[in-house]
Amino acid sequence: MDRSTRPAAPPADDTGDVLVDWFATAARDLPWRRPGVDPWAVLVSEVMLQQTPVARVEPVWREWTARWPTPAALAATSPAEVIRAWGKLGYPRRALRLREAAIALTERHGGVVPADVAALEALPGIGTYTARAVVCFGHGRPQPVVDTNVRRVVARLVHGRAEAAPARASDLADVAALAPPDPARAVRFSVAAMELGALVCVARTPRCGACPVRDRCAWRLAGCPASDGPPRRVQRFPGTDRQVRGRLLDVLRDAEGPVSATRLDDAWDDAVQRARCLDSLLVDGLVEQTPDGRFRLPA
Repeated sequence: MDRSTRPAAPPADDTGDVLVDWFATAARDLPWRRPGVDPWAVLVSEVMLQQTPVARVEPVWREWTARWPTPAALAATSPAEVIRAWGKLGYPRRALRLREAAIALTERHGGVVPADVAALEALPGIGTYTARAVVCFGHGRPQPVVDTNVRRVVARLVHGRAEAAPARASDLADVAALAPPDPARAVRFSVAAMELGALVCVARTPRCGACPVRDRCAWRLAGCPASDGPPRRVQRFPGTDRQVRGRLLDVLRDAEGPVSATRLDDAWDDAVQRARCLDSLLVDGLVEQTPDGRFRLPA
């Protein structure tokens, strides 16, 4: 039988335990994973890590958790200071949403991060992934936590596909089925699966030789068939509206007060694109216009 058509063997029942044991020696030493880190600090890390590399997040996370160690502390801070502190992490609306979540936590939950998925999902800017991650990693309660890396691991390990299909409701069940029955190890499994996808089972050049579950991976047993989906599109950054928005925010972060439109002209040559991006920043609440027509970060 051709290797590409050979039925794939399902992962063994101890797959979750194998990943937990691997994680014990292979895990990165990230500050938000250390003992004693509270659920609020975990929530901050999860919001910052969305579409942003760990190396860029770590120094900013340290500054934020030192400056605003509780939801109440962040809630009392102005939007302008939050945007400045966010720096160049990208997607700065996350900073405002995190502050809004801090306000909601302070007003609805007495400044305590709840250990309930539904309560967390009701907070501004907190989706299913982040809510489950906070319950699992912040409170130590087992939850299937599914991000892009985990979905890719499951696609290969369980379903024999090179790439994950679009997100679907069964993703949570797929991950839960792999978790060890012991609650403490189930928590470790959730972070171990993410780490495997981030370090070993990567998108373009998976390091199958270093994978602790390569002997039971359906994709590998099927001969590592290529993806049958559309080619992956590489996101470009230079010249995009994201870059222009960042340039405009840089000017306002560095300014001691409101700046004129002429000052913003220096941030980007294309007047049409610059105006479009400035308008989008105003709509998003990241910039506000003063009565005399100048611009500043929101007060």
